[in-house]
Amino acid sequence: MDLLQPLLSNLWSVLLIIVFFGGSIFVHELGHFLAARRRGMVVECFSIGFGPKIFSWRGKDGVEYRLSWLPLGGYVRLPQLADMQGIEGESTTDLNRLPPPNYTTKMIVSVAGAVCNVIFAFVLACVVWKVGMPTTSDLATTRIGYVVPKVQLPDGSTVVSPAAEAGLRIGDTIRAIDHHKLNNWQDLMQTLMTSAGWTADGRREAVFTIERDGKLIDVNVYPRLAGDEKNRKVGIAAAYELVVHEIAPKSLAAIAGFKVNDRLLALDGTSVLNIQTYGDYLSKYQEQAIKASVKRGDRIVTLTIPSRAGAKDATDLGLALTTDISLIYPTPFEQIADNASMTYRTFVSLINPRSDIGISKLSGPVGIVRIFHLVAQTDIRLVLWFTILVNVNLAIFNLLPIPVLDGGHMLFATIGKLRGRLLPADFIATTQSVFMVLLFSMVIYVTVFDVRRWSRDIKADKAEVTAPAPPPAAAPAK
Repeated sequence: MDLLQPLLSNLWSVLLIIVFFGGSIFVHELGHFLAARRRGMVVECFSIGFGPKIFSWRGKDGVEYRLSWLPLGGYVRLPQLADMQGIEGESTTDLNRLPPPNYTTKMIVSVAGAVCNVIFAFVLACVVWKVGMPTTSDLATTRIGYVVPKVQLPDGSTVVSPAAEAGLRIGDTIRAIDHHKLNNWQDLMQTLMTSAGWTADGRREAVFTIERDGKLIDVNVYPRLAGDEKNRKVGIAAAYELVVHEIAPKSLAAIAGFKVNDRLLALDGTSVLNIQTYGDYLSKYQEQAIKASVKRGDRIVTLTIPSRAGAKDATDLGLALTTDISLIYPTPFEQIADNASMTYRTFVSLINPRSDIGISKLSGPVGIVRIFHLVAQTDIRLVLWFTILVNVNLAIFNLLPIPVLDGGHMLFATIGKLRGRLLPADFIATTQSVFMVLLFSMVIYVTVFDVRRWSRDIKADKAEVTAPAPPPAAAPAK
């Protein structure tokens, strides 16, 4: 039974990846297919994946439908639209016997894939709007729950954290970064990572608009690159309530009188808004008894935590702590807009030489599958949320004016329209081939970093399993 549960969980994850990730690719190509048929174009092949086929069949409509080995996307072979034989295989259609599609047809067929991705995302967003999106209290806020005193840089040195240096405080609410308004902690982290501010003397800079004591204050913060991914960080953690989930029998917590569902508010009058504050305070005052203020129902109760003098772990009270999980109901338009804004900021940062976002920070097919696998093991509603993000990304990415992509076809068609004659076929074919090589090279490059991240996570999980059991106090990871 112990082996069966992980197996079933992984099979469930694989099924959801096929349905939602594969479905996103299918929907995109279906848009091109339907638009091309509607506009009277010849469709030779509809493929999910690239490269050699796994299997295929030819429909009554004469189209070859196939599943191919390389799950990097898909294609609809439209010889009248563009010569893509380097990716899609050689065409069998005699183009001399077919009229060339007009400009309107080219634009409609090219944009149809992105339109269908947006429609698919909108349908899923309606489902999320109806059933709700689970979120923990730390992810739903932009309030600071902990300020890290020091941060470790990639070279191993330790410095005062940018947040502590700038005077950010526990309880401050961050309303905006660089004048971009923030909705939640994920938005805060993504905005910080994609920021591109620098000072005249060469330090990274971000302007935090914080609310403190009812007033808005702009604070200049100087982020440092930290963590495995070397992202911009300032050394803050989100605020959230600590809720008692379990109490070990005969433990210090049981002796103090804690009960399940108690909400920890303060220790000796010091507000506790994060598990780190809780741990730091218990360690600092190990030799003395501590007054804990908890909310129990509608009442505030004061409990006395006995001294832990001589204990190996001063934070081990026999408490398992969690935080609130609630459902939010963002409208479909809010979901699409938020994901589009996130995608746009990422692309802008990617081409901004002053940002710290490079191609290595992007996720390719392997990274996307990895995230699908993670959220599939948590809650199917998170799978819907991530699928919406993937489809918005696919729509925007494919409309970029880059040869090989749909936006490239639209660019060539528009240039031909403006100059009064089509671009030379040899020029288009050569350009497509060059960018095809560049695109696949980028996918391989990104995949290397995706695999590294996945491998690093696996090693971290194994280390956590083999490490000595931690104290029962726990909170959602950042």
